[in-house]
Amino acid sequence: MTVLSSHPDTKQIQAAASALPRIRRYLDQHQEKLTPVPVAVEDSEEELLLPRSAVELLAGVLAHMAAGRGVSIVPDHAELTTQQAADMLNVSRPHLIGLLQAGEITYRKVGTHRRVRAGSLLEYMRRDDQRRREAADELSAMNRELGLD
Repeated sequence: MTVLSSHPDTKQIQAAASALPRIRRYLDQHQEKLTPVPVAVEDSEEELLLPRSAVELLAGVLAHMAAGRGVSIVPDHAELTTQQAADMLNVSRPHLIGLLQAGEITYRKVGTHRRVRAGSLLEYMRRDDQRRREAADELSAMNRELGLD
């Protein structure tokens, strides 16, 4: 499994902060999801055509780098240890084990060890974020009904 990781230094933070608004502006102005995004190649007349999804991912990476945070890219099919998965969720390992046993996140056993597919973990994170948004929306609606906002 290849995991790409970057911890930006000051120059990289500045470069990311400079490039991010330009990339976001381009994506906002060109909403076509299936159209490749042209990227200029330094010191060349060439232009690369990148998939829009790759450029959207790049914008996310640049946002974290501009904020001085390190970034890691893990392939969807990668298998994580329970500690790695717990770290990604920012929860304790015992809490993660509870989620696995409750069927919230799919996993497989390798001998006596559990392995969590990165894609399964990300799917759980999306579902959890959605549940949180719905709960917050419900609380906001209740506050409005009670005149508490």
